[in-house]
Amino acid sequence: MKKRSIFLLIILCLSAAALLSLTACDDLAGAFIPRGNDVSEQVVRIHIRANSNDAEDQAVKLAVRDEITEYLTLKLDGCKDKSDALEKLAAERDVLTQIAQKTLYENGYDYKASVELKMEHFPERVYDGYVFPEGDYDALMIYLGEGAGDNWWCVAFPPLCFVPDADGEDIVYKSWVKEMLDKIFG
Repeated sequence: MKKRSIFLLIILCLSAAALLSLTACDDLAGAFIPRGNDVSEQVVRIHIRANSNDAEDQAVKLAVRDEITEYLTLKLDGCKDKSDALEKLAAERDVLTQIAQKTLYENGYDYKASVELKMEHFPERVYDGYVFPEGDYDALMIYLGEGAGDNWWCVAFPPLCFVPDADGEDIVYKSWVKEMLDKIFG
């Protein structure tokens, strides 16, 4: 009976710790669990729109994505809140344009890149199991050429989709929150 009580106490403590860690996620740098319709007020999205849907334009869009996310991973590290992230993104707008333009040029494209930080209306989307309801979101919009092709998107803040890997050389796209939930609930 004593062993069973100790076992139940341990299970209760672990359950409480798991619940507390989930509710404390908002205090952790980069942690976020989207909740309800106020998601748009808590995040900054990033969209990179390709020149067209041609395979070459879509491929260079991904090359631009890789360069931009590598740069933003370092620049947005340590952002405490959405306004801090927006301030940093606004300050880096010209550099982001240069990065996108350089990537296009290095890949043999002569069309222009442009970068805007603005409020944009988006339809409902699901990213890595999390629903982002239809609504108006602050977004870093990167247009390649005409910007008429399919886009790549993610959440720039909190950083749900890009973090540096262990040696800091490559960008790994993942959701920290999903990994934590998977560990807890297996």
